[in-house]
Amino acid sequence: MERTCQHAVERDKHDKESKKRARKQMRAAHTVLRHAGISTVSYATQSLVIANGGLGNGVSRERLLDMLKGFGSVLCLLMPPNKPYAFVKYDSFEDAKMAFLTLNGCKLQAEGQPVTLYVNFVDKVDFKEHSTQSLPPDLLVVEDFVSLEYEQELLHLMALNTDTQDTKTAPQKSLKHRKVKHYGYEFCYDNNNVDLSAPLPGGLPTICDDVIDKCMKNGYLKSKPDQLTINQYEPGQGIPPHIDTHSAFEDVIISLSLGAKIVMDFKHPDGQNVSVLLPQRSLLVMKGESRYLWSHGITPRKSDVVPVINADVAQIVSSDLGNLTLNKRETRTSFTFRKVRQTPCNCVYPSVCDSQSTGKLNVPPSVPQSEVDASRLEQDFVHKVYEEIAGHFSSTRHSPWPKVVGFLKSLPSGALVVDVGCGNGKYLGVNKDLYMIGCDRSRNLVEICRERQFQAFVSDALSIPVRDGICDACISIAVIHHFSTKGRRLAAIMELMRILKPGGKALIYVWALEQEYNNKKSKYLKVNKGQLSQKDMKESKHNELTSTTCSHNMEDTSEDTAEEPFQAELTIHTNRTSFLSKDLLVPWHLKGISKNSRETDKPSVESDIEPQNSAVFHRYYHVFSKGELEELCAKIECVQILSSYYDQGNWCVIIGKLL
Repeated sequence: MERTCQHAVERDKHDKESKKRARKQMRAAHTVLRHAGISTVSYATQSLVIANGGLGNGVSRERLLDMLKGFGSVLCLLMPPNKPYAFVKYDSFEDAKMAFLTLNGCKLQAEGQPVTLYVNFVDKVDFKEHSTQSLPPDLLVVEDFVSLEYEQELLHLMALNTDTQDTKTAPQKSLKHRKVKHYGYEFCYDNNNVDLSAPLPGGLPTICDDVIDKCMKNGYLKSKPDQLTINQYEPGQGIPPHIDTHSAFEDVIISLSLGAKIVMDFKHPDGQNVSVLLPQRSLLVMKGESRYLWSHGITPRKSDVVPVINADVAQIVSSDLGNLTLNKRETRTSFTFRKVRQTPCNCVYPSVCDSQSTGKLNVPPSVPQSEVDASRLEQDFVHKVYEEIAGHFSSTRHSPWPKVVGFLKSLPSGALVVDVGCGNGKYLGVNKDLYMIGCDRSRNLVEICRERQFQAFVSDALSIPVRDGICDACISIAVIHHFSTKGRRLAAIMELMRILKPGGKALIYVWALEQEYNNKKSKYLKVNKGQLSQKDMKESKHNELTSTTCSHNMEDTSEDTAEEPFQAELTIHTNRTSFLSKDLLVPWHLKGISKNSRETDKPSVESDIEPQNSAVFHRYYHVFSKGELEELCAKIECVQILSSYYDQGNWCVIIGKLL
C-alpha cells in the first residue's frame, strides 16, 4: 500500500511537471508568433522552432547543432541574429518528432547560464526572409587589406611604452572604455572636435604611409588624411552609436581593424539596422550617406554574432543570415584615418549636421513670437533632441514616482488609461488591473516601449488619434512644459480633456520654477550638497541636468508670457541650481552606455567620445510658477480641479472632466 501511494505521488508530480512544460511550450509558441510572425502547428512536420535556443540567448550554433544531431539528420539550422529562437529542419518527420518529444524542457548551456528549451512544429521556414543584408549606401569593407607581418608592425604603435619618444607627439590616454592615441590632431572630447590651431608635432607616423598610399591608389581616398586615432578595445568594450562630427572632418573616413574581428552596428534615422562584420586586417571605408547619415557603434559585449567559418558546420547550414554563430571577442585595435575639415560642412543631411542644424546649440534661439516659431523651436529643441537621446534618456528612467503610482493604483480595475508622453513606458505596467496604452512624439522611445511589450504608438500630444470621451483616465508626466507658448500648453490640456469620459480624471506633472518650497529644497537641489540617499537620487527626476552658463534673470510671475518682461533670448540653465528664468534651455550630456540601456538603440554621440565628456543637446522647457498650472486648467470650461500639490520640483494637478 505504501509503495502504491508513493507511485501515485510520483505520477502526480510527473503529471504536474508535464502540464507545466506544456503551458510554457504554448507561451513559447505565442511569443514566436508575436515576434517572428511565424505560426506553430499541432501536427508533425520536418521543421521545428526552438524557443530560448537562439543567438540572442547566448546559445552558440555549435552547441545547439550538436544536441540536435542526436535525434537524426539535420538538413539546415537557421539562427536569426539577436533573436531568442532558432529553426531546424530534419531529413524526416520521424527525426523531427523525436526531437519534439525529447527536447521540451531540456536545459542547454548558453553563454553564462543554462537555458530551458521549448519546441514546437512549424509548417515551413522562409529562408528568403533571412537573406544576406546589403551594406549601407557608400559603405565598403575590404578584406585582407594588410598582411599579417604589416599588422604586427602597426600594432607596435599602440604597444609602445608611454616613456618613448613616440608618445611625445602622440598623446596616449586610458579612457573609461578603451585606450586611445592621437596623431596629427588630438580629438577634443569636451567639444567633439579638433583644434585647428594646435596640430600635434610629427604628423602621422611614417609606418602608416603604405596604408595611405594603397588607399589613394585604389581610389578609396582622394586626399591624404592628416589625423589618426588609434583605439584599443578589450573584450566587452565598445563605443556608443554616433556619427563622426560633420564640422570636424571631411567626407571619407577609413578604419583598419587589427588583432581581431568585430561586428559594427549601423543604424539609419528611420530605424533600419545593419550589422557589419569587420574581419581582422580589413579596411572599412565610410563616405557619403554611410558617413554622414548612418550612425555606427560597437555594442559592449563579450561575443559577436558572426558567419560560420568551420567547413564541417557550413556544409549543413544555409548560406544566408542563418549561417551564423557566436564568436568570443579578443583584443582589437582600430586605426581610423580622417582629413580635418577647414570650412563648415554643407552636406545634404542638415538634420544630423552640426554645421547646419540647431539641435546642438550654436547660437541660443529666441523666445517664440508666433505659432510657426513655436513649432520650429519645439521641432529643433524637443522632438529632434529626444530622438537623439532616446536610448540614454531611457537608461536614466527606472523608478516610477510614488504619487503617480498611487494615482494609477487608485483607479478602478479595467479602466482604460492613456499615458500621453509615455517615454520609455515606465508607468505602463505599474497596475496590471488597468488597460494602459502610451503615446509619445519620439519614435525611438515608442520603440523601446514596444520592446518591453507595452502598447504604445507615435503621436503628438496636441493631436492624439483617440476618439472623444473614451478614456477613464490619462496621465501627462513632464510633457506640457515642453510646449513653448501658453496657447500650446493650454491646447495640450484641452486634448487630455477631449479623450476623457465625463467623470474621468487626469494627472499632470510639470517642472516647477520654485526648487525650494515650504522651506524644503527639492531632491534636485539637494543632490548638489550630497544630502540624498542613493534611493532618493535614483528617484530624482533631474539627475540628468548638466552644466553650462546662465546669464538672465526673470521675476517670479504666473501671468501670461506676453505680459512678462520680454526675454529676447532663451537662457541656458546651470546644473543643480534654481531656475532663474521661466523659458530656458536645459542641457543633456549624452553619456556612455548604461547597463540598463538597450543595445539595439543606444545614444548617438560623437566619434571616439569618452562618456564622461560627450555631446551636449539642449531641450526647451517652460518652468511653471506656483498657481500657474491651476490657472491654465481653470480656463477650460469642462475642467474641475480635484487637487493640486508640489512634488519634489514639480507642480502637479489632478483634474476631472465635468459630467
